[in-house]
Amino acid sequence: MVAQCNNIVIMKAAIVRIGNSRGIRIPKPLIEQCELESEVELVVRGRDLVIHSLRAARAGWDEAFRRMAACGDDILIDKVAEPSTEWALGRFTEPNVLHE
Repeated sequence: MVAQCNNIVIMKAAIVRIGNSRGIRIPKPLIEQCELESEVELVVRGRDLVIHSLRAARAGWDEAFRRMAACGDDILIDKVAEPSTEWALGRFTEPNVLHE
């Protein structure tokens, strides 16, 4: 069964045995649409299983940094801001003990 609404595809898939494990068969059109390759990322949200295509670590960061620089939003915060914690002010000499 396939239902489609607002570019969201909903379909049922049977859970099948694969050795001692279980799996689902993903139809080729879905694999192509989601750009799934040989490995995927599985995320569990409550009782839902979400399958994501793997993206390279830090993918898109170059473009994001370019946009930040163009907006002047690429200043390192620690170079501008004053220390805001007791730890940063050097008042801790032992873990979790504040010395005044």
